[in-house]
Amino acid sequence: MSQEQPNNPLHGLTLKVIVTELSETYGWDGLAERIDLRCFKFYPSVNSTLKFLRKTPWARTKVEKLYLKMKKNQTKRAAKKAKRETPESTLNTDSDPTLNTDPASESSEPPQ
Repeated sequence: MSQEQPNNPLHGLTLKVIVTELSETYGWDGLAERIDLRCFKFYPSVNSTLKFLRKTPWARTKVEKLYLKMKKNQTKRAAKKAKRETPESTLNTDSDPTLNTDPASESSEPPQ
């Protein structure tokens, strides 16, 4: 009965998890701006949204696409942040003598 879905990024996620993460990230007003659905605008809740999305495949598709877009953006931001926070100690100064600033390693003899 259960089939492998190696290329499905939503595999293993419930609709409740998706809606909860979206509402925590964007808020209900933010969701209503991104996807024009009444369940996001008037008395929004996770349960009422789930009920609507389970009955409305086109709306569920829009919500799933927004979730994937959100995750992609989070991944990009995390990668940029990690790149900016790379410590300088990862630079290899041993291979380039011009980067070596240790005064003890300098010799008093002039180069020949």
